[in-house]
Amino acid sequence: MDIVDVRKVELADQARAVSVQVMAFGSDPVMRWLYPEPHAYLQHFPAFVRAYGGRAFEHGTAYVDGEFGGVSLWLPVDVHVDPGPFEALIRKTVKPPVQDELFSILEQMDDYHIKEPHWYLAIIGVDPAHQSKGIGSALLRHSLEPIDVQGLPAYLESSNPANVSLYERHGFEVLGEIRAGSSPPVFPMLRTPRKA
Repeated sequence: MDIVDVRKVELADQARAVSVQVMAFGSDPVMRWLYPEPHAYLQHFPAFVRAYGGRAFEHGTAYVDGEFGGVSLWLPVDVHVDPGPFEALIRKTVKPPVQDELFSILEQMDDYHIKEPHWYLAIIGVDPAHQSKGIGSALLRHSLEPIDVQGLPAYLESSNPANVSLYERHGFEVLGEIRAGSSPPVFPMLRTPRKA
């Protein structure tokens, strides 16, 4: 396995970073439940990424490997998804009854989401053409090491059961399972800080 170089996403590369997420989530169970028709997915998912994880770009906590094979969007302590634009996007782009079920999922996610100071991994994805090269692990390590130095927990929700084992290898533990109606499961996961 090659050494993976991880760096901050520069302003000029934001669109490129969003494109990586579009590729990465093309077969994600939850995202394709939201946007099952390919054209709708390609049309709306970039805005979803920006609405849900875009504040990472503003705060310098969006990271990419050197080849743009994978991207992680972390929200630092006291930085949250702005609910107004995100909810407006959902109402505009997700069809009922999935829309109602999604709002139920979001309420459940909020119940699990820890309230103490923490880092939130809003979105992480690796382009399928670059998977199995250690990119996801490198992106996680890059952020988790300084988070551990700060003595803070990290939190995420996995929208794909296939990725749970990756997060577990990096110290995350499943807190439960979230579902509503016809939705695939979402797994909230917490990682307590490791001693340096």
